[in-house]
Amino acid sequence: MPFPCGTESLPPAARTNPTAIAWLDMRCQRCSEMPTRVAIVAVLLGDAGCATVPQVHTAAAPGNAVPVEISGVHGPLSPRDAQAVLARLAAAAPNAGILERHLAVEEAVAESPLFTGNRVRILQDGQQTFPALFEAIRNARHYVDLEYYIFEDVSSDGTLLSDLLIARRQAGLEINVIYDAVGSIATSSDFLSRLQAAGVRLVQFNPLNPLKSKAHYSIDDRDHRKMLIADGELVILGGVNLSSTYESAPQARASKRDIDGTAAERPRSPEKFPELWRDIDVEISGPVVPEFEKLYRQHWSEQQGPSLVEGKEPAQVESRGQEVVRIVGSTPSRSASSYYVTVLSAIRNAERTLWVTAAYFVPTHQEKQDLMRAARRGIDVRLLVPSHSDSPPALAVQHSHYTDLLEAGVKIYERDEGVLHSKSMVIDTVWSIIGSSNFDQRSVLFNDEVDAVIIGKVTGEQLENIFQKDLQHAHSIDLASWKRRTVGAKLREQFWRRWQKLL
Repeated sequence: MPFPCGTESLPPAARTNPTAIAWLDMRCQRCSEMPTRVAIVAVLLGDAGCATVPQVHTAAAPGNAVPVEISGVHGPLSPRDAQAVLARLAAAAPNAGILERHLAVEEAVAESPLFTGNRVRILQDGQQTFPALFEAIRNARHYVDLEYYIFEDVSSDGTLLSDLLIARRQAGLEINVIYDAVGSIATSSDFLSRLQAAGVRLVQFNPLNPLKSKAHYSIDDRDHRKMLIADGELVILGGVNLSSTYESAPQARASKRDIDGTAAERPRSPEKFPELWRDIDVEISGPVVPEFEKLYRQHWSEQQGPSLVEGKEPAQVESRGQEVVRIVGSTPSRSASSYYVTVLSAIRNAERTLWVTAAYFVPTHQEKQDLMRAARRGIDVRLLVPSHSDSPPALAVQHSHYTDLLEAGVKIYERDEGVLHSKSMVIDTVWSIIGSSNFDQRSVLFNDEVDAVIIGKVTGEQLENIFQKDLQHAHSIDLASWKRRTVGAKLREQFWRRWQKLL
């Protein structure tokens, strides 16, 4: 990312401030997540220093005492039809009692309904996600809504995103884009200008320039969502940004635009390929998709985007599959993140297995304690985290928690190949969550996020299989060996623990 590093990028008064210089060093190493100047300003102004992680109190699942309400294409199902869905899920689950318990937990903490009749497809890395995104844009009939933290002119199979969006717009497709001002700070202005000139509607989320701001907000409040919606019938969401970092597979080619505006393929030499980013997205089609559309339209309205086509309403889509899905939309404007409450409730009610894949493991106190309690009560708790990261400070905080977790019985694995950026969790094979939320404090305190909870064995087994395959490229952390790490490493870990809210 072409962003200035070094003390010369600091305001003059801050160039001798050790705290500012430390933050500068951190953000220069993790430019893709929070560019340097923004982070420095946040520190110097104390913008996030007073943020407090909320205490979440959840009771044990009430079991069958709470009826589970499920919606379909035409709204809430009748009690008889809902019971038929539950019976089908229970028949496929490893343990029907576990499924009933998780459904009851979901009902107790939910802020949105469960929807049945959805088709779910797991997408791994940019290699699978980008073709799916481009296909969704090509196949859309009426409109496409995109909302991304990082929004760049990526390519798939030799086609630039800008060329595809402009061609579809010229064909009459309505295209709306929300992109984060910080995450997309290095995005080419030419890319955005070409889209805007073609009639693509662009909304910058929480602009850094206060004169352009549409509402009062904190500099740390960012739109971390990664989501595409086509015709209100299909959504793709997860951890994959529209970023060139996901074009790092060996078969990828760098598509660049010549001076005269034509696209040219320029193959990269193998030795210059950056590491492949490992990530996961999910494609969902079915009755739950209009709920994602409502979430998108709420953001569009809050950011005072231009009026959408008059009369445009989320589609009433048909049943596409058998999966039961709930949308989880989180925002710092609420007292407690919906994702945070949902995840804590699921962890506390795990009965057999609890497998977490975390790109940035910077847990809150409650998250850490709940993982440890689960392991102590005999749950198979596994944590898959990166062995190296685009954020060395976050990695240091991750390491600082290992001893406590290992002593409690949590199994920790570090993935060695690629840059692990996935955010997912699967519990008891029947409860899964995939989305943009990291297992960190920033996702709880500052970010607008979007995640999907999927109830059922089919998706749960797929995530477990992916987890098991990832373990083949990982090594386990041994407690005795871990305790022998250097004093310098321990001091570095504790230093970055002081700043964990902002990582």
